[in-house]
Amino acid sequence: MSGKLPVVAIDGPVGSGKTTVARLAAKKLGYVLVDTGAIYRSVALKARQADVDWNDADRLGELAANLDIRFEEGRDKQKVFLDGVEVTDAIREPEISQGASEVSAHAPVRDALLDTQRDLGLSGGVVMEGRDIGTVVFPEAQVKAFVGASIEIRVQRRFEELKSKGKQVSLEDTLREVRLRDQRDEQRALAPLKPAEDAVLIDTGPLSAEEVADRVVALVSDFIEKETQIKHENHKS
Repeated sequence: MSGKLPVVAIDGPVGSGKTTVARLAAKKLGYVLVDTGAIYRSVALKARQADVDWNDADRLGELAANLDIRFEEGRDKQKVFLDGVEVTDAIREPEISQGASEVSAHAPVRDALLDTQRDLGLSGGVVMEGRDIGTVVFPEAQVKAFVGASIEIRVQRRFEELKSKGKQVSLEDTLREVRLRDQRDEQRALAPLKPAEDAVLIDTGPLSAEEVADRVVALVSDFIEKETQIKHENHKS
């Protein structure tokens, strides 16, 4: 490990709680949080602002290649700025969430953002969350977790999240949104949503976000302990 802190990859579907878990884990570890989903959401929002269709792969790739995005830690959540304007809440709108799922399926977009995402994790000591971190973006990540829950639980979480933001939504609409995003993310030809072979699967259904984050922290502690032991044994020999 050469003294470098590990990269922690947390993947999972919509409503799995991965964003909250990643934030809590990063805080507990003192690592940098990289929300890759927010990057794709920002591309979708930028496209909507520029009147670019979410199916126009080439134009979307151009937008992604020139994306002016910045993250800033806030008191309760990480703030996202697009072209110097805060879009933290705007990129979480249901329509933009669907748009993010659509634009992320295009190769020019993923190609444009892949190096950006990898650069953010090169120094180690980061928690990266998304849908293909452990499989595509950082397959060499030292710690990988895939978080999930039943669709009933995920729909309820998503519904409560939207209601808390004052959105007028129904459970039926939320179920439709989650199913559509699951279908897109799991069946897309490019970087489909799936656990990495070496990822630890965590069912977030019966656990609080704090408990899931503690499990991730424990995985990191175990990894560092093993690496320390190996280094010690090599030094002795």
